[in-house]
Amino acid sequence: MIETAEQTFQVINPATGLVVAEVPDHGPAKAREAVTAAVSAFASWRTTTAYHRATVLRRWNDLILEHVDELAHLISQEMGKPISEARGEVRYAASFVEWFAEEAKRVYGETISSQFSHKRLFVTKQPVGAVYAITPWNFPAAMITRKAAPAIAAGCSVVLKPAEQSPLTAMRLSELWRMADGPADVFQVLTTSDPAAFSEVFLSDSRIRKLSFTGSTDVGTLLYAKAASTMKRLSLELGGHAPFLVFEDADLDAAVTEICAAKFRNAGQTCVCVNRIYVQERVIEDFTARLSQAVRALKVGNPLEESTQIGPLVDANGLAKVREHVEDALAKGARIVTGGDAREGLYYTPTVLADVQPGMRILEEETFGPVAPIMRFSTDAEAIELANDVPYGLAAYLWTRDLSRAFRVAEMLEYGIIGLNDGLPSAAQAPFGGMKYSGLGREGGKWGLEEYLEVKYISAALRKE
Repeated sequence: MIETAEQTFQVINPATGLVVAEVPDHGPAKAREAVTAAVSAFASWRTTTAYHRATVLRRWNDLILEHVDELAHLISQEMGKPISEARGEVRYAASFVEWFAEEAKRVYGETISSQFSHKRLFVTKQPVGAVYAITPWNFPAAMITRKAAPAIAAGCSVVLKPAEQSPLTAMRLSELWRMADGPADVFQVLTTSDPAAFSEVFLSDSRIRKLSFTGSTDVGTLLYAKAASTMKRLSLELGGHAPFLVFEDADLDAAVTEICAAKFRNAGQTCVCVNRIYVQERVIEDFTARLSQAVRALKVGNPLEESTQIGPLVDANGLAKVREHVEDALAKGARIVTGGDAREGLYYTPTVLADVQPGMRILEEETFGPVAPIMRFSTDAEAIELANDVPYGLAAYLWTRDLSRAFRVAEMLEYGIIGLNDGLPSAAQAPFGGMKYSGLGREGGKWGLEEYLEVKYISAALRKE
């Protein structure tokens, strides 16, 4: 079967419900073509020098920064992120390209001492091969560059499938890659409305040597199992459900500011958003009052307006989940301090819940919405136990002025990322990833590059004289 450009699906603006664009709806036939093209491209791209790859990545970085406003508008239109946040995401996305353009030249080998005088032992690193990457809708630019930039820097080729809700940013990034003189088949972006059937081609083909996925834990575990038959290298960045611990010695105003940043950006729709707020009992009433005042001041509105801080949920399923979590909590004894109502369309008012207790869904599942549930704790040990009592381990946050407490708690939290008096710890040069059911591997920094490299050991025996 030969697919034509007539096969398309619609991209909907969640803020207006209107169609933004129609994009190609590719299927398994196109996927098979992409595999062959990626494998062929890898054979040539891997032979280029690190300096050449760095130069192309640098040009890509410059073009992304030249098109910040254009890309930000695409992000806002296709998934509802406030325009000011969207600009920040584009710059964040570019920072990964810049970082890995530099890291491409820092893939070092090693020599090992031998116990035999006639042997020389070496370790080299080589690109893993053709890569299949799957990115989510909530960061349409940054999740792409965080995967593609290190893969390309290492010498790999990449086929990327963006989320159905937000394919436009990905498609524009691929155009900018080609404008930077990047080979088209080294970085392919393909859109589809049937990700399961499309992805099966890549998962079952042994020529695809690595899978990189960001998304839900349920889908991640399914992909983990499917990738096993061809022994692919894996990077899985999955669910979060992050806790934020506020101790009694904390600067409460500063903690509120950080929680607003960590909880309500992108309307609470990020994997590292604060989902559970634990506050020491001596300050819980004061803290709740301050947080509620700050949350009431957040402006909900059109994401394309500069003053908007809270945009819509991405789709009807996302809104339904938020409503169900709040209704479940209220039915089991929680109370609304502020917010708690859906607005017209896909908007939900920023909400603070008090008297939240174990057994409520909002403590057991990621809400992925603008709802902040507050619980109390008495001791440091109790706070650590509550924070760790979930199957996830991506990001956790704590606020304290006590240096000893800060280190003790940070070391005991079972999470890959710790924000210590910091609600926004992510950076291109730092490792990003989780423990337990939050996934495998790390993205960002030197660790992100190593995910796309194989270690090769060479033992050379010299001719004896």
